[in-house]
Amino acid sequence: MKRNREDRRGDFHRMDSSPGQLGTPGSRTSSVLPDLLTQTASSPGTPNQRQDKSTSEEYRQAVSKSPPHPLQQKQRSFLTFGFGAGGSGPTRRESHVNVNVTPTSHDVGSDTPEIRKYKKRFNSEILCAALWGVNLLIGTENGLMLLDRSGQGKVYQLISRRRFQQMEVLEGQNILVTISGKKNRVRVYYLSWLKSKILRTDGQVERRNGWINVGDLQGAVHFKIVKYERIKFLVIALKDSIEIYAWAPKPYHKFMAFKSFGDLIHRPLLVDLTVEEGTRLKVIYGSADGFHAVDLDSASVYDIYIPKHTQGPISPHCIVPLPNSNGMQLLLCYDNEGVYVNTYGKVSKNIVLQWGEMPTSVAYIGTGQIMGWGNKAIEIRSVETGHLDGVFMHKKAQRLKFLCERNDKVFFSSAKGGSSCQIYFMTLNKPGMANW
Repeated sequence: MKRNREDRRGDFHRMDSSPGQLGTPGSRTSSVLPDLLTQTASSPGTPNQRQDKSTSEEYRQAVSKSPPHPLQQKQRSFLTFGFGAGGSGPTRRESHVNVNVTPTSHDVGSDTPEIRKYKKRFNSEILCAALWGVNLLIGTENGLMLLDRSGQGKVYQLISRRRFQQMEVLEGQNILVTISGKKNRVRVYYLSWLKSKILRTDGQVERRNGWINVGDLQGAVHFKIVKYERIKFLVIALKDSIEIYAWAPKPYHKFMAFKSFGDLIHRPLLVDLTVEEGTRLKVIYGSADGFHAVDLDSASVYDIYIPKHTQGPISPHCIVPLPNSNGMQLLLCYDNEGVYVNTYGKVSKNIVLQWGEMPTSVAYIGTGQIMGWGNKAIEIRSVETGHLDGVFMHKKAQRLKFLCERNDKVFFSSAKGGSSCQIYFMTLNKPGMANW
């Protein structure tokens, strides 16, 4: 990766609070994933008693360490604590985030996560992103772009004057699934067509072959793609219904309608699909009232968690089927906390995961951890226990948004402040789970 394509200035301080759970070098996806363009270079849980986390012992100890020497803070705006501190006692060791944009063999093996920032400034609000090989597709309020991470960091404009709210790449199917446009349609773009626009071979691909809508759906809120056996399901949340499509291979080569659940009492804002013990399919969805399940066989809809202590609507962040639970155990994150329940609504762990502040984004990442982006800090926690693994404190408050992740790489963006926003990525230096 060329040194001149990313900003050398660090943007985070890192604060650590646990033994080194992030210390194993991560695998390089660029060595095994196809490049779109020719490369120019080689490249502990909280008890079930809720509390204000800003005063909880774990978080307070993590953020109360004295700041580093002023010379060490130069050109850095995040302070990091933890990430490899030895011992399990309350004493935590500070270390500074390495924002070296060209990691070499000795710093790749470091147990300290890295945050880097791309120089490119975007004039439109960044809403979503997805990795395509080693490169990054970026969806904004005004179009779709590609950031060439394999070369000089050049940005290619692919589609203009269209809003992209959510996207996911399925390279094996040659498609990019999106929620996009003024009517929030679910539209599928063919990667070969997008590639032709980058390589300027548009004449070889007819314009009408570039994309196809999924059904006649409008007003899509969120989607999730889940693999079950050899089938890829596309679960779509609409205003008051949930639609499920299944990918049909050639000669159809498109998503086809599978199941539909309409007139839902609780309007879905977030959807997922879990496979219980390898056989039973259930839709899990979040609403402003709580979390609910739909049994695909019986079509029964029931509540699995409704917060009793909140006043007014909640903001569901993410639904995480826990690893090694046969699709039966869930971590449900909303507002500034997360609860552990099974797919039938029974509390499975007497733990409430609580963030230090109200996060703007929460995401489960391939290292087996859950990350929360707040205005003051980025927190990394164990998905199994809620234990705080480490904190990146912002030098000044800023709104950050999770974009996408793969293995040990996590991409996020700053909200549009003033006239532009930028993209960051964090390397956690811990091998992730295999992609399907």
